[in-house]
Amino acid sequence: MCNMMSFSHLKTHKTAKTSVFVIWILIVFSWFVIWQSYYIKYKDPNQPLSARINDLLTHMTLAEKIGQMTQIERKVASTDVMKNHFIGSVFSEGGSVPAPRASPEAWVNMVNEIQKGSLATRLGIPMIYGIDAVHGHNSVYGATIFPHNVGLGATRQVFAMQDPVLLKKIGAATALEIRATGIPYTFAPCIAVCRDPRWGRCYESYSEDPKLVQAMTEFIPGLQGDIPPKSQKGFPFISGREKVAGCAKHFVGDGGTTKGLDENNTVISRNGLLNIHMPAYYDAIAKGVATVMVSYTSWNGVKMHANRDLIDGFLKNTLGFKGFVISDYKGLDRITNPFHANYTYSIEAAISAGIDMVMVPYNYKEFIDGLTFLVKNKYIPMSRIDDAVTRILRVKFSVGLFEKPLADFSMAKYIGCKVSLLVYQLPYLSSTFYDIVDSVIFSWNLVLGTQEHRELAREAVRKSLVLLKNGKSADKSLLPLPRKASKILVAGKHADNIGYQCGGWTIQWQGSDGNATVGTSILNAIKKTVDPETEVVYQEYPNTDFLKSNQFSYAIVVVGEHPYAETNGDSQNLTIPEPGPSIITSVCENIKCVVVLVTGRPVVIQPYIASIDALIAAWLPGTEGQGVADVLFGDYGFTGKLSFTWFKTVDQLPMSVGDAHYDPLFPFGFGLKT
Repeated sequence: MCNMMSFSHLKTHKTAKTSVFVIWILIVFSWFVIWQSYYIKYKDPNQPLSARINDLLTHMTLAEKIGQMTQIERKVASTDVMKNHFIGSVFSEGGSVPAPRASPEAWVNMVNEIQKGSLATRLGIPMIYGIDAVHGHNSVYGATIFPHNVGLGATRQVFAMQDPVLLKKIGAATALEIRATGIPYTFAPCIAVCRDPRWGRCYESYSEDPKLVQAMTEFIPGLQGDIPPKSQKGFPFISGREKVAGCAKHFVGDGGTTKGLDENNTVISRNGLLNIHMPAYYDAIAKGVATVMVSYTSWNGVKMHANRDLIDGFLKNTLGFKGFVISDYKGLDRITNPFHANYTYSIEAAISAGIDMVMVPYNYKEFIDGLTFLVKNKYIPMSRIDDAVTRILRVKFSVGLFEKPLADFSMAKYIGCKVSLLVYQLPYLSSTFYDIVDSVIFSWNLVLGTQEHRELAREAVRKSLVLLKNGKSADKSLLPLPRKASKILVAGKHADNIGYQCGGWTIQWQGSDGNATVGTSILNAIKKTVDPETEVVYQEYPNTDFLKSNQFSYAIVVVGEHPYAETNGDSQNLTIPEPGPSIITSVCENIKCVVVLVTGRPVVIQPYIASIDALIAAWLPGTEGQGVADVLFGDYGFTGKLSFTWFKTVDQLPMSVGDAHYDPLFPFGFGLKT
C-alpha cells in the first residue's frame, strides 16, 4: 500500500513538473511571437545590409516592387499617390520648385509631406527624392552656383594634370546645400566626353579628353564621401547625413554624337567607345557612385535605353556596378519613333536591358500597369524585378533613409536662403524691391554659413578663366588692368546679368535673362575692385559717337551666348548672338579693350581676334562674378588651361586633340599666364 502511494505521489509530482515545463515553453514561445511581431529585421540598423535587403524583399508584393522602380515628378506626388502606388522615388524636373524663391524650410516641408505618404504604406519603405544639382544646388534661389563643368575642366594644369581637391570641395559644398533642402540624391556629375562643341550639352562636360574627365570624378567623393579602404568594388557608398547619393551620367557615348546633335547617334567602334567615352565610369564606380543614368543617345543605331549588352552586360556584370541604373526623363518614350509609339514594348526593352528605376515622370499608372502585365505574363522574369529592387533598396539603405526618412531644418544654414524666406513671404512686391532686399540681406546672410561656399565658387571662377590673348604684341600686355584710371567703359549685356552669367540649368531648366538669383555680376565686381576715384561707365550697347566723345582709359567688353539647355543649345554655326560681335567690333576698334567671353563652349572668334587687345574665356562662371575681377585686376594670376580645343572655323568640326587634321586656333591645354 505504501509502495502504491509512493508511486502515485511520484507520478503526480512528475506530471506537475511536466505541466510547469510546458507552461514555461508556451510563455517563452508567446513572448517570442510577440517579439517577432515587433522586431522587423530590415528595420534593424545592426543587421548586415544584405540581410536587411533580403528580409524586406521577402515581405514585398509585386505591386510594391514595381512601385519602387517608379520615379515621378513632384507635381503629381500627392500623399495618396505615394501610398496607393508604393512609389519609390520623386524628383524635380528643371525649374520645378515648391514656390518661387522658396526657402530651404519650404523645400524640407514639401519633401517631408511626400515622404509621409511613403511611410504610411504597409512596409513603410521611404522614397528617395532626386534633383539636378549640376553646378551647385541650381534650382534653389540663393544657393551657391558654381561654374559649369566646362569651366571646372579648365581649372587643372596640363602637366600637373588637375586640381582634384577643388572638385572634391565643390562636391562637398553642393552636398551640404542639397541636404539643406531635405534632398538626399542628385543627378550629377555628368561625365560625358564632349567631342563636338556643337552639342547643346557640351558645357556639362569637363573636357574632350577622357583622362581629364576621369580625374574630375573626384567630385563624387565630395558628394558621397570617401569610400573606405578594402570596400567591395562596385557597391554604393554614402558616408553620412551631410552627403548625398550621386549619379554618373549619361551612359554612354552621349558626347560623341554625329554633328553634336543632342540625343542622336554615336557612330564609333567598340574599342573607341571603351577608350574615349567609358573610362570615367571605371573611376566613378571605383569611387562608390550610387547610381548611373542612361543616355538618350544611340550607339551605332541601338538606343542606349534598350542596350542590354552595355547596361546589363558591361556596366553591371563586367564592371560590377551594384547601385541602381535609372532612365533619363521620359527615356522609355524615346526608344520608339514616333515618341511613345509602343510603350509596352519600350518598358520590356528597357527593363530587360537592365534599367532599374524609370523616370516616368507623369504617366505612372501606364508604366506600372504595363510592367505588371509583362511580369505576370512572364515576358520579364521575377528575377529581373528582384535585381532592380535589390539595387534600389541598397542605395536607400546606404543613404540612411530607413533610419531617418524625414528631414529637418538643421542644415538650412548652408544655403544663402534666409533672404528667400523673407522674399517668399512678400510675393507681390516689385522686382526692384527684390533687388534691394537681395543686395542688403545677401551681405548679412553670408555670415550665417554660406560665405565659405561662395568663396570656394569664387576660387573656382578664378582658376577656370583662360587667357587666350594678352596684348597685340608680346611686349605690350594689357593685363592685369590698372585699378586706377580716369574713366573706364564696361559694355555688353552679359556684364550685368546673373542669369546669362550662370547659363542653363539655373533656377529654370533653360536658364533665364536677368538677376534670377543672388550673386555678384561681373559689372558689380569691377565696381567693387577698381579704385574709388575710377569712374566706371556701363553701356550695354555703346554707339560709335558715344565711344568717340568719351576719353576712356580702356574698355571691358562682356559678351557671349544666351542661356540654353540640352537640344535647345545645339548649334551648327557656333556664332556669338548679336549684338555681341557688333559690340566687339565697335568698341575694340575705338578703345583699348579686353573681351570676356561668357559661353558654354568654344565659339567663333577668329574674325574679331585681330581687333581685340586681350581675350578671356570665362565660360559660365555662376553667381560669383567677383572671381573674374580678381584676375582681371591682378589680385590673382591667370592659370586656367583649355580643356577643349578652340577651333578656327566650324568646318573643322569635330576636331579633338590627337586628330590627324588637328589645326586649332588655340590648342587643347593652351592658356597664358600673368
